[in-house]
Amino acid sequence: MSRAEFVHVHDGHDVHDGHDVRAGDEGREVRRIWTFGLFRSELGITFRRWRTLALLGVLAAVPILVGIAVKIETSDGSSVGGGGDGGGPAFIAQITNNGLFLVFTALAATLPFFLPMAVGVVAGDSIAGESSAGTLRYLLVAPAGRTRLLLTKYATTMTFCLVATLVVAVSALAVGALLFPVGEVTTISGTRISFGEGLLRALLIALVVAASLVGMAALGLFVSTLTSSGIAAMATTVGLLITIQILDQIPQLHAIQPYFFSHYWLSFADLLRDPVYWDELVKNLGLQGLYAAVFGSAAWARFGAKDITA
Repeated sequence: MSRAEFVHVHDGHDVHDGHDVRAGDEGREVRRIWTFGLFRSELGITFRRWRTLALLGVLAAVPILVGIAVKIETSDGSSVGGGGDGGGPAFIAQITNNGLFLVFTALAATLPFFLPMAVGVVAGDSIAGESSAGTLRYLLVAPAGRTRLLLTKYATTMTFCLVATLVVAVSALAVGALLFPVGEVTTISGTRISFGEGLLRALLIALVVAASLVGMAALGLFVSTLTSSGIAAMATTVGLLITIQILDQIPQLHAIQPYFFSHYWLSFADLLRDPVYWDELVKNLGLQGLYAAVFGSAAWARFGAKDITA
């Protein structure tokens, strides 16, 4: 007897030819409640792991180290950093004038490696870790099935993406406000906006950075369905990240580089222009959506055929 049939039989209603609407509605409600409970449980397990806490601790420490380094270097009145075209160095040069720029600098520093590495570890361990621990088969006994379980794992990974990005941003904002003056923000275009608008743009940038990890999360989830070893899945995902980052720096590969998931990651700097440049931002979000669709579908196809009894 399936879990849905169990619900129908034990809820006190007769089922005739499978057309008991009330029983069907209650069965769907049970599945929705179970799915929400699974998502809440996944979040609790993920954020209680020492590995997750260690990753978040490292991410929170990056802005602190950058802020202290800039403060020490500029303690004699000298400047730090350089010009650039809106990337990390330009942000660094502005930190001493406005601590809010530490948020942008920290995100620019962590996005190429630290943030995606943390996401890759969580995504890579999502399915493979359960398989390695022998708990995957018990999760699939519940009525949600493989598709809902996979979606729950992906939603948990995306929640981690958002939390990890906000940890970096909040840590940087606190350190920047403590060590440096804050006030009106000078955009990359040279115009000035209020501190409140600067905060809003910082929040928007954090959301864009989190969205930039959508493709990486889907890739990690797919890799996680290919093996029963959590360590192997995490190592493979991080290895792919490093490989793509290296390939994206080779000039001879310029023709295919716009298709790498990391190519437009630093386009979030365009949100600090006045007016905002949207071209590369849209390309980045579209590319992330494409990776999520392709590797999410591949993960679903693989997980649907995965032998969990092996």
